[in-house]
This record gives sequence, C-alpha cells and structure tokens, in this order.
Amino acid sequence: MRVPTGRRTNAALLVAAAAALVLPLFAGSYVLSVLVVFMQAAYLGLCWNIMMGFAGQLSLGHALYVGLGAYVAAALYVHFGLLPWAGLLAGVAVAALAGAFIGALSFRFGVTGVYFALLTIAFDEATRILFDHFSWVGGSAGLFLPVKTLTHNDVLHLRGAPEMFYYILLVFSAAVLALSRMLLGRRVGYYWLAIREDQAAAQSLGINVFRYKLAAVTLSAALTAVAGAVMAFYDNNLYPDTVFTTAGSVAIITAPVIGGVGTLFGPVLGAFVLTTLGEAMTDVGAVFGVPGLKQWFYGAALVIIVLAQPAGLWPWLRRRLRVGEDER
Repeated sequence: MRVPTGRRTNAALLVAAAAALVLPLFAGSYVLSVLVVFMQAAYLGLCWNIMMGFAGQLSLGHALYVGLGAYVAAALYVHFGLLPWAGLLAGVAVAALAGAFIGALSFRFGVTGVYFALLTIAFDEATRILFDHFSWVGGSAGLFLPVKTLTHNDVLHLRGAPEMFYYILLVFSAAVLALSRMLLGRRVGYYWLAIREDQAAAQSLGINVFRYKLAAVTLSAALTAVAGAVMAFYDNNLYPDTVFTTAGSVAIITAPVIGGVGTLFGPVLGAFVLTTLGEAMTDVGAVFGVPGLKQWFYGAALVIIVLAQPAGLWPWLRRRLRVGEDER
C-alpha cells in the first residue's frame, strides 16, 4: 500500500525532530560544539532565506545584523548588568531598524539586484570600521563577557554548557521554520513569491512592492540578530574583525544555497551537510598537513551543487523520498 505524501512528510519530520532532541544526550564535548555550530548555521540560513529565498532580495552583508545583535546584548550586559534576554530584545530592535533603514534607502531610490547586495556589504564594512574604533564596546581590542563557573544551566542569564545553547538555537530554529511556513501560506508569502519571480509584474497587479520588500528585509534582520545575541554569550568575546566580516556573511548564505534557496528545509539540510563534512575536512587537513582544506571543500561543494543541482540538495532529496511535495 502506498503511503500518502502527507504521512511520509509528517513521519520524516517526527524522526528528524526526535533525532535533534536526543542526539546531544549521547554526544561528547567535541560533538556538542559541532552541533552548536550546525544549529547556528541552520538558524541563520533560515533567517536569510526569508529575505532572499522568499522575497528575492540578495543580502551579502547579513553579518551586520549578527554583529548588532551580539554587541548590543553583550554591551548592555557588561556595562549595565541587563539580563541577556532583555539585551537580546534590544539587539533585535536595533537590527530591525538597521535593516529597515537599508531597505528603505535602497528601495526608495531603486537600488535593486546586485547593487542592493553591494550596498549591504558596504553597510557591513562601514559598521565594522565604526566598531573597530568604538571604545565603549572595546574597539579592536574586543569586548569580553564575564564568565562564571556554574554547576547547572542558567537559561535566564545564558550561562551554561554547550547543550543548553544547542537547545536554545533548536527552539529558535523550529520557531523560524514554523513562521516561514505560516507566512508562505498567507497573503504576504504569495506577494513575496510574486515579487521574487517578477517585480514589475507584481507591481502592475497592485502589490505594494516597496512595503513587502521592506517587511522581508526588516523581519530577516531582526531574526538574524537573535543568533548574534545568543552566540555572544556562548563565545564570551566579540571582535569587530571576526563578527562584521564579509566571510561571515558568505558563510550564512552557503547553507541555503547548498540545501536549496527558497525551500523550507533546504537551509537546515545545507547546514548539516556543510558542518559535518566541513569538520571532517578540518580533521583530514590536520592529519595530512593541508591548511585551508575546509575552505577548499566549501568552494568545491558550491561549484558541484550549482552545476549538478542548481535548485539545491533538498528539492533533489525530496523527489527521491517523495516527501513535502506541496512545499515551494
């Protein structure tokens, strides 16, 4: 008897969710650190996917919003003792305002396509230079958060073991995934897809292109800042040259490109592939004394995917498993 597509999809989701929940319970410290990296990449890919995958607005400077979320939450905690979650909300607000400003400035003056992408890089680089000379947040010397040794996980103050941060990012990733699915089934989702496919045609149909593009940029920026704030308390140190980097922005978009831009589960699959194989390449490079093997692998993976599966791995896997046929 043939199992209906909907049941196969639900079964696959349940298996994936169960694996995500129980895997840290059996993982060592190294594997846990890799899982945190994977979940961070998955979450950031999902956030970027809202802007580019759904609304068609290419951002190559998304590290800007990661950095703003991280620095605002960390600075408020260091200087005023503000709870991390309150600082997170402040970072989200600042990143949302930055995204709205960049989007409004760009779309009002007709800056689109590759020029919009270049503008996002410019703002990210300008912010890096600003923070490099901003002594209140440590400047180029970095901003360091006080570390306390705890015998338990303190979620309120974001102090604890790596598995705590993994589960926090897992919850946020599931929330963004559910939000994305909900939005795609509503008017705003259909308008985003129309703008992505043909902006001129969408505008001729009466869609307020400016408003809906701005909404995508602002939402993506705000959600991206969440990961920055959480990871600031995981790493306990921030440097402008490592937070506001074009390389960081490229790393954000790599997972969705590998997994499938514009799909719901593509960013998660891409993050899993890149994280696991990337760590393997790092170990192989260390054994054989080949520096930069991980970066070479990322480049090769992108080339192979673009040539063999331009739509990404998830659409190909979905067809093979016959799940999620109704997904965009």
